[in-house]
Amino acid sequence: MNFKMMKQFIWVYLKGVAMGAADVIPGVSGGTIAFISGIYERLIQAIKSINWRNLKLLFTGNIRSFWKNLDGTFLLCLVLGIATSFFTLAHLMTWLLDNHPILVWSFFFGLILASTWFVGRTVDWHWKTVLTFILFTIAAFYITAPDNTPLQSESAYWFIFLCGAIAICAMILPGISGSFILVLLGQYYVLLTAVKNFDIPVMSVFIVGALIGIIGFSNVLSWLFKHFKMITLAALTGFMFGSLNKIWPWKQTLTTYITDEGIAKPLTEKNISPAQFEELTGNTSHLLYAVGLIVIGFLLMFAIEFISDRVKKKINGKAIAFNEGEIDAVE
Repeated sequence: MNFKMMKQFIWVYLKGVAMGAADVIPGVSGGTIAFISGIYERLIQAIKSINWRNLKLLFTGNIRSFWKNLDGTFLLCLVLGIATSFFTLAHLMTWLLDNHPILVWSFFFGLILASTWFVGRTVDWHWKTVLTFILFTIAAFYITAPDNTPLQSESAYWFIFLCGAIAICAMILPGISGSFILVLLGQYYVLLTAVKNFDIPVMSVFIVGALIGIIGFSNVLSWLFKHFKMITLAALTGFMFGSLNKIWPWKQTLTTYITDEGIAKPLTEKNISPAQFEELTGNTSHLLYAVGLIVIGFLLMFAIEFISDRVKKKINGKAIAFNEGEIDAVE
């Protein structure tokens, strides 16, 4: 493996780290990070390749062809990055959310707001895509409403398996957070505790459910991209825009629950203005810092987009020069 390939795989690994960090936070989607970083369709295609035809290659000993068809190195680097976040950043992200929630949500609000703009620019807007955008924005707005009451359920293995299959579908959808779906299903802190304590049985059941769910759902997404790409992109744009409802920085706690450590955590919340937040809680709204972080998150997306365009132009320029060189050699 040469240095250029190694560099590419390191970037994929880092994108996986970012996806994992996002998936830890209820309200931020790893699928959004995949979309932002330009690996979304490749990820869907790679997951779709986990099928019986490719598995037969593995079982018959044709490992090289199996790995190539699977885009295995890409998937491996991405999964390692996601796992790194789950096992190292889970503590940091929960600490930040516990101690600086307004600042964390502000940064992600700006990031996802800009992401919505960039994804929306790729859509060929007409009445069908506009209608799709509106419908999916409304759907995401209500699904991610912070006052939705989570289901109360025992953490039976069959239910954890089902949660894995459902949450993973949300995790690969830009705008819909798999972690938030777990919150609604009443299993978020069960799974977060399992990761922190390295609870193998619970994690294994969840992973098996996730694998089955993601393989089936990736085929659906791949088909949609192939046959209804613009409508699908409009739907994903609506998902991201509607999900801003969940990550609004200033909230009023409506109901709470007690964790195993005896700490009160918000169960249902309501979005309020910064002025209302100060009036109701007696705490500062950190308005200037929050606005600053929203702007930083927004501008960061422009910086990523600018760098991405420069890299693409550089690669395309080299490809054109290489092809012209081949033509000159033939002549």
